Amino acid sequence: MQNAVILINAEKGQVKAVAERLADVEGISEVYSTCGRYDLVAIARTRDFESLAELVTERLNAVEGIRDTETLNAMQVHSRHDLETMFSLGW
Repeated sequence: MQNAVILINAEKGQVKAVAERLADVEGISEVYSTCGRYDLVAIARTRDFESLAELVTERLNAVEGIRDTETLNAMQVHSRHDLETMFSLGW
């Protein structure tokens, strides 16, 4: 499994609409509105790196209202919750 944190800035006045659109994108498991440097944080969970690349470069580019993104690729799992989830999926 390949996980990533995607930091997102939306066009002015579009935060809620972008969040709702992102929640419907395959591969995005969670979307949070935030305060600070970024408007939204999305958690991506994909099968492999190629699926993550397709999500970031194609599916997110199709979401209207996104101004820019920064993707943080998860390298190593340190959360017990993620480990339990991974093993329950047969990984």
